[in-house]
Amino acid sequence: MKWNKKALGVVALTAAAGFALAGCSSGGGDSTSTDSASGGYKIAFVQGVAGDEFYISMQCGIEAAAKEAGATVTTQGPEKFDPTLQKPIVDSVVASKPDALLVAPTDVTAMEAPLKAAADAGIKVVLVDTTVDDPSFAVSAIASDNVGGGKAAFEAIQQAHPDGGKVLVVSVDPGISTTDARVEGFQKAAEAASGFDYLGVQYSHNEPATAAEIVTAALQKDPDIVGIFAANLFAAEGTATGVQQAGKQDQVTIVGFDAGPAQVEQLKAGTVQALVAQEPATIGKDGVEQAIAALKGETTEPEIQTGFTILTKDNIDGEGADAVYKSSC
Repeated sequence: MKWNKKALGVVALTAAAGFALAGCSSGGGDSTSTDSASGGYKIAFVQGVAGDEFYISMQCGIEAAAKEAGATVTTQGPEKFDPTLQKPIVDSVVASKPDALLVAPTDVTAMEAPLKAAADAGIKVVLVDTTVDDPSFAVSAIASDNVGGGKAAFEAIQQAHPDGGKVLVVSVDPGISTTDARVEGFQKAAEAASGFDYLGVQYSHNEPATAAEIVTAALQKDPDIVGIFAANLFAAEGTATGVQQAGKQDQVTIVGFDAGPAQVEQLKAGTVQALVAQEPATIGKDGVEQAIAALKGETTEPEIQTGFTILTKDNIDGEGADAVYKSSC
C-alpha cells in the first residue's frame, strides 16, 4: 500500500522513482563520485549516521542525480546519530568549501548554528530527512510525511486489533524532527480511536539492544499490550527481539518505520507485521536538484514532502520489493 504525501489514503503501489541508481558506492564512510564532468559543482552529503540503509539508499539517489548533472559528491557520516559526533564532520566539510551541502541534522537545536554557519559561508544548504528549529537559512528542506507515516502505523495496528487495547511507541531520542513527527502522528491517531490506551513513548537511543530491553520491561508491566510502533530501523530491530524474548509474537503487532534488509527479514519471518518504507533515494535526488537550482540562481522549493509505502508479507515479494532499502548501490 502506498500512501500519498498529500492525503492519507491507500492507493496502488507504484514503481520507485524513475532514475537509475547504478554507479553508487556503499555508505559506510567517505565516498567520491569519480565519473562527474570536470569543473562541475562539488556537493557534500553528511548522513545522520553511517551504515544505515536509509542513508545509503539516499546516497544512491544523490550520486545518481549528481552524476547526471555533472557534479561530484563526497559522503561522510557519524558512527552514531549524535550531534556531538556530527558537528565536527560538518565543520570539516564547511572548511573544505563545497558548493552545496546536503545534510540530515541529528538534532533540531544543536545542529542549527553549524549549518547556519555553512550557509553564511556561501554554501547552499539542503536539509534532507531531518530539519532544525529555524531552517530559514536552507534553500530547501526535503522529508517524508512523517506525521502521516505515524498515523498509518497506528491504523495498521488498529486493523489487526479492531477491539482496541494498549499500544506503545519505541523511538530514538527526543529532539529529532522526523521521529518526533512520527510519534505525534501515532499518538494523535491512537488517542482519537475508541478502545485504545496509548502508553506513551520510550527512547532507545538508536540501540537495538536498548529497544529490546524497553519492550521486555513494558510487556512485563503491561502483558496485555497489543501493538508497538517502532519509529526507526534500529528501534524496530530491537522491538522484534524484545517481543520474541517475551514470547508474545502471537499477541503483539509490531509496525516498524523504515525498511532495511534486516527488517524485511523480520517481516517475512512474521516477527514484524508491517513496515512504513520511506523514499530515501527520491529525497536524495530532490536534494541534488534543489541544490543545483540554487547554485544556478533558479527558484527552489522551500519544502518538499515525499510519500511512503506500507509493506506487508502480502506485497514484499512482489511490487513492494522496490521500496526496500539498499545496503549498497
